Amino acid sequence: MHEQTVLSHDDTMTILDTIYEKADAEDASLAVAVVDAHGELLGFLRTDGCRLSSIQIAISKAYTAAREQIPSGELGRRSKEYGFPMTNFGELKFVTWGGGLPITVEGEVIGGVGVSGLTEDEDIAYASLGIQAMMDEDG
Repeated sequence: MHEQTVLSHDDTMTILDTIYEKADAEDASLAVAVVDAHGELLGFLRTDGCRLSSIQIAISKAYTAAREQIPSGELGRRSKEYGFPMTNFGELKFVTWGGGLPITVEGEVIGGVGVSGLTEDEDIAYASLGIQAMMDEDG
């Protein structure tokens, strides 16, 4: 039998609340998605002023990070480096922009966070902040 760690509702809310607080303080417009290990949506946030296109992009970034178990931007870099077009994956939800990060606990990917609406570096920083807050809370 295999035991598996999963994201809880509290974990999801910690991530979303932490990112929301920073975005609100900085008046940043963004979308945030938290997904489980399969890439299925657990929670979502869209702040005031966020572009509509950022909704699906945030969800897809989180999905990509969880399913491929690497940051979404890393998948893009590898795709370019190896000359393997993303269309060859047969998965239209994958994106290759930075901002999707896997959530890893004890070496196992248990989910992902995707942020969209800012620069790639800012999206990554927000996603990382949310994951770190969840890790700190779970101790």
